[in-house]
Amino acid sequence: MDGAASFCGSFCHNIPSICDSALLRVLLVTLSLLCADVEALQVIGGSVTVEQGSTAILSCYVIDTNDDLTQITWQRKTREKPHNDNFLTILPREGAQFVNGGDDRFKYIGNFNNKNGTLQFSNVALKDEGSYTCIFTLFPSGNQKTEIPLNLLVPPFSSVKDNLPTLGTEEVLFATCTAAGSKPPAEVRWLTGALGDNMRSTTNSTQYDNGTTTTVSSLFGVPTREINGHQVRCDISGDSLSTERSLPFTIQVYFSPTEVNITVISEDSFECVTEAKPNANFTWSRSGQSLLESSVKVDGAKLQLLSLTSDLNGLYQCEASNTYGSKRGQLYVHMASGVCLDFFGNVSQQMNQLLTVQRNKNNNRWSNLCDSCGSKG
Repeated sequence: MDGAASFCGSFCHNIPSICDSALLRVLLVTLSLLCADVEALQVIGGSVTVEQGSTAILSCYVIDTNDDLTQITWQRKTREKPHNDNFLTILPREGAQFVNGGDDRFKYIGNFNNKNGTLQFSNVALKDEGSYTCIFTLFPSGNQKTEIPLNLLVPPFSSVKDNLPTLGTEEVLFATCTAAGSKPPAEVRWLTGALGDNMRSTTNSTQYDNGTTTTVSSLFGVPTREINGHQVRCDISGDSLSTERSLPFTIQVYFSPTEVNITVISEDSFECVTEAKPNANFTWSRSGQSLLESSVKVDGAKLQLLSLTSDLNGLYQCEASNTYGSKRGQLYVHMASGVCLDFFGNVSQQMNQLLTVQRNKNNNRWSNLCDSCGSKG
């Protein structure tokens, strides 16, 4: 309480002889009314919590008083300005006036005549978090104030990073799920579903000077073919998020190309087949000679012989490669008289069966020519 209240509380105690005078009874009644008015007066404010980048309403007004209002003053103590700083005054005629530089994010939306000093504060940043004090200068009761804490919520930047594990028998890191720069700290957890005990996770947090926290959860397991392709999920929750975030992640186990086989598409077309993660790139070549564009056509894993002539005889190689390694398959082509084809190398069993069928068809048409070709697989 300011002057009038303390005076009322001690007046009769300090000078009781004056109180006995009938002449001063009117003064005592007046002072009693003044004391009652000061005790009833209230400055209404309250804590405010908003999300970073949104708008805060700093509500502040006086109730239960008939005092005259002469000025409203706003002070702040924030992360950016840790010392008490008068930044705005509101006068009955001049209105709102900034002190020591303006800030267009603040707008006075109260009513001076109603003893309302409420401010609208847009685009609130983490640097603005702190304490805001609303001070009413009243006559005759003096300065009356309330403190308004402003708290910020900062949603995290969330992401999942694949650690690119390769095929193996030892436990490795599969992926990390990160909730970066949140306030308050976010909770991060992995849901592994059917994989159950085959996976485990660890969680670590780092807190920064600006009050934010980065939380990282790491997922571990043994990189086998069986686990490849399974989907898991990272869930991120916390007070800074209105709803829980779910980030799906498909486990990928990476490996170099396995055995390279060559399959037949038709009697003059072949395809290089292998298993790899990521998918392999294919390169066809001819041992000791270049591939003639006029005689062959290459389309990725596929090779087509454009003319069935003996000048295409030779050893063809298909190389399958990715960032983890490479492997080759071979195809030997032998043609005689333009009609009889023999292929061998790492040609699939299915391919040999198809070629046998094709040879039987050719034999019906060119039986005399094929007698001298012989068979080589």
